[in-house]
Amino acid sequence: MNLPSESLLLRIYVGESDHCNHKPLHEVIVLKAREAGLAGATVLRGAIGFGASSRLHTAKILRLSADLPLVIEIVDSEEKINGFLPQIEALMGGGLVTLEKVRVLHYRHGSQPTP
Repeated sequence: MNLPSESLLLRIYVGESDHCNHKPLHEVIVLKAREAGLAGATVLRGAIGFGASSRLHTAKILRLSADLPLVIEIVDSEEKINGFLPQIEALMGGGLVTLEKVRVLHYRHGSQPTP
């Protein structure tokens, strides 16, 4: 799969406790992105954060939270990302969704550098 050098970065901010049909929302989004043939998705777990409610979510030992912030990042062509947005809208209750233009410098499978 090739990615155009001018692509989009889709970021979806949710909480660990967010669910869709009794499944973690972040997992549902990643699986839907895979089904849609998007280039890839990564879920990042935050140590501390707050959103529209201003409620603090933290991983501090004395204040264990079962709802840490998660960020799902997906990079692909503008066409594919825009085609995927209606699926995200249908899944999301709360949260934040952002788009950024990005320049893809490197995208290929394999762990060995070429000589």
